[in-house]
Amino acid sequence: MIYDFIIAGAGIVGLSTAYKLSKEFPDSSILVLEKEKKVAAHQTGHNSGVIHSGIYYKPGSYKARNCLDGRHQMVAFCKENNINHEICGKVIVATNEEEIPRLISIYKRGLENNIEDIRLIDEKELHEIEPFSAGVRAVHVPCAGIVDFPAVCESLSQKLTEAGQEVRFSSPVKHIGHTNGCLTIHSTTQQFKTKHFINCTGLHSDRVAQSAGLRPNVKIVPFRGEYYELTEGSEHRVKGLIYPLPNPEFPFLGVHFTKMARGGVECGPNAVFAFKREGYKKTSFDMADAIDTASYPGFWKMAGKHWKMGLDEMYRSISKKGFLKNLQKLIPSINENDLKVSPSGVRAMALLPNGEILDDFYFETTEREIHVLNAPSPAATAGLAIGDEIVKKAKSSFSL
Repeated sequence: MIYDFIIAGAGIVGLSTAYKLSKEFPDSSILVLEKEKKVAAHQTGHNSGVIHSGIYYKPGSYKARNCLDGRHQMVAFCKENNINHEICGKVIVATNEEEIPRLISIYKRGLENNIEDIRLIDEKELHEIEPFSAGVRAVHVPCAGIVDFPAVCESLSQKLTEAGQEVRFSSPVKHIGHTNGCLTIHSTTQQFKTKHFINCTGLHSDRVAQSAGLRPNVKIVPFRGEYYELTEGSEHRVKGLIYPLPNPEFPFLGVHFTKMARGGVECGPNAVFAFKREGYKKTSFDMADAIDTASYPGFWKMAGKHWKMGLDEMYRSISKKGFLKNLQKLIPSINENDLKVSPSGVRAMALLPNGEILDDFYFETTEREIHVLNAPSPAATAGLAIGDEIVKKAKSSFSL
């Protein structure tokens, strides 16, 4: 059999892409290959579960456009399919007077991005929304929310199966061959033929692209995000989402408090270099992954630029008190006994050879292939919109 489309990766981007292709081309044959035994096994299933508003992103960027569109699609999809979610709102907090100009800049960017109903609020209004939060001013973002992203993926997978498409597990993509105008996708135990291939493998996207003969201009470098959770007796201190001002030089949002769709309140994450692409534990190490990163000049250029921030993140990784200190800027009453260790996540950060962090969605295309080489946050929120974006690229690149 020759499939019309094979998609590698059953995270939210891969499944959304397959779902949108099946809607656009209902008579096509689609196969999703996933190397794990379930959907959403990595980045999709190891994040904070936030429905992002789109307030932070550069106007006109892929992130800004797809987050706004994707958020609306995500909420509608969850309502239609009874998926656990809540539009609980979010506050972005300035903890001192010096941060207010940056807070106002974020507010103005939100207006440029057409984020609905955002407001600058004072300390009194902040305490009405989040009674335990400290801060002198804040931006209230009522359209932000929380969702069970693995449940979204399970629903997408089920819809594909019901439409006659296939999702195969334990099927990692090892090599992509080109013969007679057709692509042969080599997995560990089987080969599949397809007219078109779409790479949505996240942490391994650059390697899958290389296996197809491409030389992508980015390298995936893994960063582990470590979390704590509030103990059951402390959860009442957080009503929704409480965020600090993000660091403008680094694409992480800082440690924050997140009410979770499955219950509980998550605190974090920090961001530390991981010595393994799927290194969810502090002791995780893979020699090949470590050498791959260490041999890339862009990594050392990035490390040289951000070494101080890197040391701060490492300190928070080994010191619960250091982690707590940052959390207390937002909620001063939190203490060590209120925190328990929570599972970590790993983010695929795409680095350019000059050490710059690629901070927008990034694709490379050929006549028969689309490679999603960077899909950082808010990719989960924007997943359905990214699927639409890939369908457009497929029509153009594949002449469909």
